[in-house]
Amino acid sequence: MIVRGAKRLKSCFDKLGSGDVFIGPVIGKHLESFVMIDLAARGVTVLPSCLSQTLARSKTAQALILNRFAPPLTLVVPRRIELLEAINLYNRENVGRVVTKLDHKHCGHGVRLWESMETLYSVVGLEESSYPFVLQPFMENFADVRVVIAGDYIEAYARKNKDNFRANMAAGGKSRAYDPDQKQLDFCRRLMERGDFPYAHIDLMIMESGDVYLSEIALTGGLKGARIDQRELDRKKKEIIETMAREIEMNSARIGKEMPL
Repeated sequence: MIVRGAKRLKSCFDKLGSGDVFIGPVIGKHLESFVMIDLAARGVTVLPSCLSQTLARSKTAQALILNRFAPPLTLVVPRRIELLEAINLYNRENVGRVVTKLDHKHCGHGVRLWESMETLYSVVGLEESSYPFVLQPFMENFADVRVVIAGDYIEAYARKNKDNFRANMAAGGKSRAYDPDQKQLDFCRRLMERGDFPYAHIDLMIMESGDVYLSEIALTGGLKGARIDQRELDRKKKEIIETMAREIEMNSARIGKEMPL
């Protein structure tokens, strides 16, 4: 059975099992992770995958699970003790200015620049509501590039803001078309494979040295600066997911026929 949409999922939630497919975002205020864990335990395939949906919603999850793609010394800080440990590490590495990223904040709204780790600790160290967050050294002299990938469709554009270190279009950034090279595209494909993304909006940090790092990855995102419009991109994404769902359904039926009575 293929189930589409949150309303339909709710109506037949307890009936789903191995071989069934749910298409759509798993929705339920503060309950998404529990629902996804239960569906996975029962063998229900979720499209886009539970992993990709979790990563797309959480910057801290990205920094933890996709850490090898992130800038060096990127850390997840879940508690005060880890922040104190990060102070020691960053001081040993002679890190000066740092950036923090609040979880579940988008469009640059949760990105903050700090002149030093001690300044950061003085402001957020004792505030339990500040945790968890992502901590990174402040990076300079890089190209901020968004890559949109949906199947064979690939488009990229560079973003820059002369008035703000946040290059997001929503924060006043300007864009220009960008032609990613094979190394950058391979990086994106490896990233998508690790995070189980069927399609993605990927923000890259491309250093002057040629090194490539992940800034953020999502299943959806703004297209201001892109040539493709939202309707056409949504059509491509839907086609990818529906094709995956049909293949899973066909394989499940084939396996069922091959099983001995």
